[in-house]
Amino acid sequence: MDSNVDLADRFDISGPTHIMSRRSGVHHSSAMVIDWNNEEDRRCIAACVVKGTYILEKDRTMCRMQTAEALAPAWWESFHFRLLDVFSEESFTREYDKLIFGAIYEHVPPPAGGRRHPCAPQYIVAFRGTMLPHPKVIHDVVLDLQILANTLEYSRRSHRAHKAVDKLLGTIDSSAVWLAGHSLGASLALEVGRTMMAERGINLSTFLFNPPHVSPAPAINKILPCEGLRGEIFAKSARVKARVGQVLSQGPHRERMEELFERLSPWAPNLYVHDRDVICQGFVDYFEQRQQLEERCRSATTLSYRDMLFSTIGKEKERPHLLPSATLWKNSSMDRDAHGIQKLLAAHELQQWWKPDGELRMIATRYSFA
Repeated sequence: MDSNVDLADRFDISGPTHIMSRRSGVHHSSAMVIDWNNEEDRRCIAACVVKGTYILEKDRTMCRMQTAEALAPAWWESFHFRLLDVFSEESFTREYDKLIFGAIYEHVPPPAGGRRHPCAPQYIVAFRGTMLPHPKVIHDVVLDLQILANTLEYSRRSHRAHKAVDKLLGTIDSSAVWLAGHSLGASLALEVGRTMMAERGINLSTFLFNPPHVSPAPAINKILPCEGLRGEIFAKSARVKARVGQVLSQGPHRERMEELFERLSPWAPNLYVHDRDVICQGFVDYFEQRQQLEERCRSATTLSYRDMLFSTIGKEKERPHLLPSATLWKNSSMDRDAHGIQKLLAAHELQQWWKPDGELRMIATRYSFA
């Protein structure tokens, strides 16, 4: 075994063992049995394909693509997918050094199974997140900063992703396409899926693992551990938003946001978050405050202070976390052996999402804009 190989990158060692153990025959090499009707299987497969996208870039960096040493293919071929296309961007320093940040995978059912299952995708469009050990990590960090500044939609990666998905949807039924991503990649998938629904009315099944949310929620939760006090602060903030919107003559902006929510409401992406992950913790607070905010001040759920400020200077923008509908999957499980910073890192790891339900403390809640 190559000493440079990370065991976490090997599908046979780190993959979803509960699915890998299901075989259609007595031989170990026989095809895995996938229950496409089962949400757990769909989640695990989407997460594994995203993991394969991470390793695809690692294979490229280590010059082992299209060789017997390549580790990425097992993460999608095991579920009967083939690599159709890759998304890449040019390095700042070398034009020929193209970094892979996403890919399209086509489902090819095994001959014994015949047709594609109705719940199985025909294509998965997957985006990887930030690769901290990568020698060109600066490319990912720049995108992370664009998330903070709410300018991800203007990035080259976003443009490339939109163009590829547009081309793909021009030839097939949109119900056969999944979007999936982790961390930074989840932000890209969210931005693409949101635009497709808002501008073209195309509802894509979307799997967002640990999507970043720029929010003061982690700091507020740390400073104010009392849930009742936090709830009251959020409620007061909602009332302030509504009043500020009226005082600053934000009627047109508020109306535009409500219209946008109406267009987006049929799209309900799956958001997979960990309640200890500070990167996506804002989504937990945002959605968990939704019901009481809608009861007290419905219009506040469509507004953000930053968007209202931009609208006063003639720039209409909206925060990507403002989603009318979603299914929030909140995981509270934690590795008992992890301590301190390890707990925080583990809460953001992709590998938690291909574990069986029995190993996760997960609660699913569907939110809709009514």
